[in-house]
Amino acid sequence: MAASRRKLDLRKTLFLLPNMITLSSIFCGFDSIRISGAATGDDDFYRASLLLVYALFFDMLDGRVARLTKTQSAFGLQIDSLADVVSFGVAPALLVYRWSLFQKGTLGLVIAFTFAAAGAVRLARFNVLSMGEGGKPTKPSKYIVGLPVPGAAGILISLIVANHAIGGELSSSKYVYPMMALTGFLAFLQVSTIRFRSFKDLKLNARSVGLVLFAVVSSAVVSLQTKPAFVLVWLLSFYVVIGIIETVIALPRDLAKRRRNGGPVSERRSLPPT
Repeated sequence: MAASRRKLDLRKTLFLLPNMITLSSIFCGFDSIRISGAATGDDDFYRASLLLVYALFFDMLDGRVARLTKTQSAFGLQIDSLADVVSFGVAPALLVYRWSLFQKGTLGLVIAFTFAAAGAVRLARFNVLSMGEGGKPTKPSKYIVGLPVPGAAGILISLIVANHAIGGELSSSKYVYPMMALTGFLAFLQVSTIRFRSFKDLKLNARSVGLVLFAVVSSAVVSLQTKPAFVLVWLLSFYVVIGIIETVIALPRDLAKRRRNGGPVSERRSLPPT
């Protein structure tokens, strides 16, 4: 009886572990919002962006811990999405607004909100496509529909981190329009049907090895030509470019498939679950 109780307690502990990691991500997003709201200089924005880098780390960790401990659940799927809304939707939107977009008043506010709203919509779609029978998470697919919210947030966060390395030039009025365009474009990518690789079933072949080598060599070049802080900006941008190129290349094949089937491809096939 005692052994059975200990086993049950262990299972409860393992179930709590990934959720505690997810809550850590929420805390990082919450504290980033607090710092962004009261920020008075570039150092404050840098600290707020670093907190979101930590949130990215926790976001990558919780899913892997859940898979290793075999504690994946519908509850974990929902709380992870809620964490992403806070840490990679609202927090970076407020951060980029207070850092740069505020210079354009209401227009800047609308664009920042659009980024947060797009993240919420993308996560709602992700949850719908990820749930199988009984609400349980389905097996991850090779592709993700729409740019993942952490990836979109990561580009904004990495730019603010890199900005600190070059003395705050990117937050000036000179770059406000490019920042507005980038924020709006990232919002669009999140709600688009462009498919991005999940890398959860990455196989060792010539293409994957070539991509890794290109990423390493190009990152070294970016680091030497600019600042090491811009490497993350480059890698995330490279990920976005790969997704767009693969979608454009696959478009004729998808159109041919629709014509062969006499109608549109089913949502489940055109929008694979993640």
